[in-house]
Amino acid sequence: MYYVYVLESLRDRMFYVGYTGGLKKRVEKHNSGLVPATKERQPLKIVYYEACFNKDDAVKREKYLKTSWGKRFIKNRIRGYLTR
Repeated sequence: MYYVYVLESLRDRMFYVGYTGGLKKRVEKHNSGLVPATKERQPLKIVYYEACFNKDDAVKREKYLKTSWGKRFIKNRIRGYLTR
């Protein structure tokens, strides 16, 4: 299984989208400062994820979620969370 995930930075409230084969370990790496893209944006928490059967599907989904349409999808999907 591969996972496409969205993290929210608790520092700047921005989202980060990625994919991985091990979701829990990957989030731990992000919060440990081992991922250069999010090193300065800690702490991070996972706000959304999807499971994919193979890596190709996960990569395609990640690329989509990084587009303007994908960002809109994420915001609609987690709308209840954002209004807290």
